[in-house]
Amino acid sequence: MEKISVKTNSRIDLIDITEKVQAAVSKRKVKDGVCFVFCPHTTAGLTINENADPSVRRDIINALTNLVPANAGYAHSEGNADSHIKSSLFGSSLTIFVEDGQLAFGTWQGIYFCESDGPRSREIWVKII
Repeated sequence: MEKISVKTNSRIDLIDITEKVQAAVSKRKVKDGVCFVFCPHTTAGLTINENADPSVRRDIINALTNLVPANAGYAHSEGNADSHIKSSLFGSSLTIFVEDGQLAFGTWQGIYFCESDGPRSREIWVKII
């Protein structure tokens, strides 16, 4: 298992980690297989989405902020209930095929680490089979 460090800069942030995950695949020299990416945090998650136009990232952040507002009278008393909800919407893991040593994506796709309770230092776990 490879661990990837991620430093987030704001409370809600989407960080493109595609190159870091590809580097983990390349390091293992796997030609064809499966790459599992896991986020071991309860207030962050992972998603695959367009990574060509930065406005998509901004739109996702704005939609999440509107969909799950920070202070909406949640029962969780730590002040980050919205972060737990947002991370559940994204999910904690991804499965990506590896073909010819490369992560197999559709056009424009990339992997995002989705911070909901930052800024923080986080890690992602990667396993290639």
